[in-house]
Parts: sequence; C-alpha cells; structure tokens
Amino acid sequence: MAEPAPSPEPVDAESRQEAEVSFEQLGLNESLCKACANMGFKHPSAIQREALPWGLQGRDIIGLAETGSGKTAAFALPILHKLMEKPQPLFALVVSPTRELAFQIGEQFEALGSLIGVKCAVAVGGVDMVQQAIMLAKKPHVVVGTPGRLVDHLQNTKGFSVRGLKFLVLDEADKLLNMDFEKELDIILQASPKERNTYLFSATMTSKVKKLKRACLSNPVKVEVSSKYATVKQLIQQYMFVPAKHKDCYLTYVCNELAGHSAIIFAATCATVQRIALMLRSLGFPAIPLHGQLSQAKRLASLNKFKAGERSILIATDVASRGLDIPSVDLVINYELPANSKDYIHRVGRTARAGRAGRAVTIVSQYDVELYQRIEHMLGQKLDEFPAPQDEVLLLMQRVGEAQRLAAMDMREKESKKRVGGKRMRDGGEEDGTDPDLQRMIVQASKKKGARGRK
Repeated sequence: MAEPAPSPEPVDAESRQEAEVSFEQLGLNESLCKACANMGFKHPSAIQREALPWGLQGRDIIGLAETGSGKTAAFALPILHKLMEKPQPLFALVVSPTRELAFQIGEQFEALGSLIGVKCAVAVGGVDMVQQAIMLAKKPHVVVGTPGRLVDHLQNTKGFSVRGLKFLVLDEADKLLNMDFEKELDIILQASPKERNTYLFSATMTSKVKKLKRACLSNPVKVEVSSKYATVKQLIQQYMFVPAKHKDCYLTYVCNELAGHSAIIFAATCATVQRIALMLRSLGFPAIPLHGQLSQAKRLASLNKFKAGERSILIATDVASRGLDIPSVDLVINYELPANSKDYIHRVGRTARAGRAGRAVTIVSQYDVELYQRIEHMLGQKLDEFPAPQDEVLLLMQRVGEAQRLAAMDMREKESKKRVGGKRMRDGGEEDGTDPDLQRMIVQASKKKGARGRK
C-alpha cells in the first residue's frame, strides 16, 4: 500500500501537480479497483487521491472539497476496503442531510461493492418505517439515512443498534448543521461506540462544523482540495438584471433560447417551484417539480424521470442543491437567489461536473442586488450578462400571462381539494385510497378516548 505523507497537517491538493496515480497505487483492494473501472472511474479525483491513503491507514478524516468532486467514493472506498478485511453486519452508518442524497449514496455503495456482495439499506422519512425495520433486520453492511429517521429507528425499532459500528460518516456536515439537526446528531453520536472511525465531509468549514469536529473525531487528518469558495473552470456564469414583475417572461426566454438542454431551475419555496412547473408545462416545456412537500415516492419519481431524460427541466428548491450527481445537466437557472451566498456554489455545482462544460444563469431583480453583490464578492469575479433584448422578451408577455393564470387556477383547485380531503379524513371518509372502514375505526377509537377523558 502506498504510504501517505507522515504529516497530519492540512493537504492542499490544488497546490500540487496532479500525478496520474491509479487506485491500485493508492493501495485499494483489487475487487474495488475493478468496480471503479466498471463505473468509469479511470483515475482518483483530487479528494479521493488525498483521502484514500489516510482512510486505508485507519485515520479519522475531515474532507473539504467543492461540490461534484467525488466525495462519496472518497469515503465509501476505504470503508468497503476495511469491510472486506473483516466483514460484519452494520459496519458503517452514513448520515445525509436530504433523502435524495441518501438514496444516491446507497446506490453508490452498492455499485462500488457489487463485486463483493455489499448489502446497503436506506432509512429516510416519507417511507414506511415497518418496511425499513424489516430491511434493517436483514443486517445490512451499510446503513445510509437522514438524521430524524435514524433516530426514530434507534428509539423505536427493536433490534436496531449501532453499538458495533466501525465507521460513522457525516456527509455534507455544514448542511446537516444548518438544518438544525444538532439534537439528532447528538443522539446518534451517543448511540455509537467510542472505538470507531469517523469521517466528516463538507463543502465548507463553518464554526458549527469545527465544533462538531471537536465532539466526534479523534486526531483527524484534514484533507482540503479547495481552500476558497470556487466554481469549476468549465462553468460559464452569467446574470440577467430584470424587473421583478417580468421574471417569468425572462425565465421563459432563457428556456426558449437554450431549448434542448437539460436544466435545473432553483426557486426558494415549494409553492414557487410548483407554480413555475405548472406555468412551464402550460407553455409546452417538459418540466417536473421537486420539493419537500411532495411525497417521497413523487420526489424519487421526479428525480428518476429527470435523470432518465424523460423530462429535461427540473424545478427544485435547495433540496436538490447538495450532492446529487446528475451527469447530464447542461444548465442551472437561479430563478430566486439563495439567502446564503455559499448555497450558490452548491446550486451551480449541479452542472459542469466531472470535467464537463456547463452554464449557470442567475436572474436578478431590483430586490436581489445586495444578495447578488455578495455572490460576486465571494467568487472574486464579475459575471457576464446573458443577452436578453427587452423587446424580444416582452413579446412573450401574453403567452406567459395566460400560463400564469392557468397555473394559479390549478394550484387553487388542488388546495381546495386538499382542504376538502382533510375534512373527509377528520370525518372518517375516504381520501387518497384510504380504507373507509379503517378510518371509521380510528375516528371511533379517538371519540371513545375523548369520552373517557371527559369522564
């Protein structure tokens, strides 16, 4: 095995000349090298090249790298290498901030471990807990999950324990902490054994991440392949300064101009995502929404349709800004700017991945100037303007206005049905295919309980 440098000091890979090292030269098991080749990994990425030797040596790792740099394989490969040396159930637990990212990590573990028969279970919210409990009872080697659902299983699923865990991974740690998962992370850390390896991977090193590092890592090595907030060189970044009342017209103009490209459009709220998706569909664009208010089945269906190319436009909240690896995204449009300028890096990182080219267009209204200036300051560069002649854009006003009205009507109708459905549920009626007899039993039981309480 290639010995890592003896110093545990931060390693800046960008300052080195990239040597064309192979996975074999890093000391990785032959079966895993074959799996990497099968997945098209010709050479280790910068973060993989720096993290793997330390992982194989058995050190705790803090990995800092820009989005799209291959972080998942950087922690999955050393875990699978160690698993082959000493197989056992529930060998590793990976904590992810979002459901979609958890499923993607699970898929990558299974793909990389396909030649050695690795079993992986994913435990996230929005999916039946009983089905997940059955999966966990089959003693998978790796469990990937979101913090809330993992804590639910630790507290309520008989037989599920992480006491024998050998590896704990906190992926997108800055996002985990920004989403206020500190309490859940504390419970997971307390349930884990002290004798374990811990990997903490993050795009940014915030004060909260530093605090978490002190709490759960032992003598870690810091692997850093990007010391400042940066986007990849292959990414074309542009902006459009537009009046807020005409944002939908300008968005439609960009979609028309770049038709045929796969695109992700980011908006701030679930309602805006839904409205834009309905509006673009009315205008004939193959758009599909992805946001937190959709059921887990619908969220996965949206993502899979976009990945498969059945829909070329995905409209999403920041639920899709972290970690998701969708290779063929040509364009990212920021319909609304993120409140945190660092999230801009994650959004535009959905395109121009793995050496490919990409484009990001940010729509800036008169209310977004300060946020936009913060982004330019963080990037250390001025963005070019996307050419959009006003007279051409405003030719779309009538069609866009009609599509806006249809979208608003559709949303009002759905909201009205939801309210009626909620009343039916409370009255014990049938909604969304729920068994009415079962509903009546639930209502009767709650009434009896209420009567006993009044007595």
